[in-house]
Amino acid sequence: MRAGASLRELWLISPKPNPQAALRLFCFPYAGGSAAIFRQWAEVLPPEIEVCPVQLPGRGARLKEQPFTQLGPLIDSLVTALRDQLHKPFALFGHSMGASIGFEFARRVREEYGLLPTHLFLSGRRAPHLPESKPNVYDLPEAEFLQRVRSLNGTPREVLEHPELMQLMIPLLRADFAICETYAYRPGPPLACPLAVFGGLQDQEVRREELEGWREQTSASFTLHMLPGDHFFLHTSRHLLLETICQKLYAVR
Repeated sequence: MRAGASLRELWLISPKPNPQAALRLFCFPYAGGSAAIFRQWAEVLPPEIEVCPVQLPGRGARLKEQPFTQLGPLIDSLVTALRDQLHKPFALFGHSMGASIGFEFARRVREEYGLLPTHLFLSGRRAPHLPESKPNVYDLPEAEFLQRVRSLNGTPREVLEHPELMQLMIPLLRADFAICETYAYRPGPPLACPLAVFGGLQDQEVRREELEGWREQTSASFTLHMLPGDHFFLHTSRHLLLETICQKLYAVR
């Protein structure tokens, strides 16, 4: 932890802090991503919603920290860091790896504190109880690993073509892929909160039926929204995504 930094300052990067907001929206990034991918969300969503991007170890100002390689310990640390921020209504959004984080965070705070998000938004990730059909990537030799990273189309070209930057990114990407690929779903009761799932119409990584599987994880309402774009449609269809999130949040208030 940086000297003098609180847990909130360490884990949350709020582009527009708003203690008077009616609701907090905690946002969890995809593998290799940082809180910066959500920096424009606060400019689009209304001021009643405080956007709270989560900064995981190994990126941004936490670059020198060791990234997590397993989901369980990451959730332990997240709950400790954010539990004091859950005294007002909150919602969760996560894309790809972030969807697994958001889902398990919701289950943990329900289990430990009896709390539930007003809405759970999960994006670009198959339902957790479905078996993985693809081989692991995180432990591939470097050349094969980089080929797989390029195929996902989520790393900027200027980074991919910069060997020094890629050498800095590889350990973080391997750690994040390990989080996703070693995650073992633990059966439990469905969450009693509305669940909205998003997918990309051109996404080659996650099929529609794998997204539909999330329906089993809620006893409340379930909706599936397919948006234009590949696995990283949260960038190319950002306004459509945020418009839907905003409509859902206002519908449950």
